[in-house]
Amino acid sequence: MADAAAHDGDHATATRALGASQTAIERSGLAPGESWASHFDIGRWAHHSGMILAQLGDFNGASEHLHQALEIHGLDRRRSRAIVLADLGQVQLRQGDPDAAFATWGDFVVCAEGIKSVKVHDAAQDMHARLRLYESVAEAQELRDRAARLVL
Repeated sequence: MADAAAHDGDHATATRALGASQTAIERSGLAPGESWASHFDIGRWAHHSGMILAQLGDFNGASEHLHQALEIHGLDRRRSRAIVLADLGQVQLRQGDPDAAFATWGDFVVCAEGIKSVKVHDAAQDMHARLRLYESVAEAQELRDRAARLVL
């Protein structure tokens, strides 16, 4: 429901749905299959919620949720961690903080090395394209070159 509301630009409904889903996930002690909430952990929820908030233009909330996914609850798979780092860099850039985005994307590139994944490939392509806007910044060009190696 939060996704649909975000697509419609309905911030209030999306926010209510995110809160309800968080509560359901936190209370779920059921085995997989007994409740939709048992398929999520709070780290995955934080990542997904962060992306919904970014879609709504709430970049501060999105950044907070993505940091929560990375730091508080962690991620048990390198691929998942890489995707969250790529998304966080994108949010930081949209917040107007290219230095933070460059640092986060540097972490993404390190984390993503050697991972064969369509999502990682797509994230590296997206990063490569966004960095084109920063041609005069040496750090951005270095990241762009590193991202290009991930998509080969």
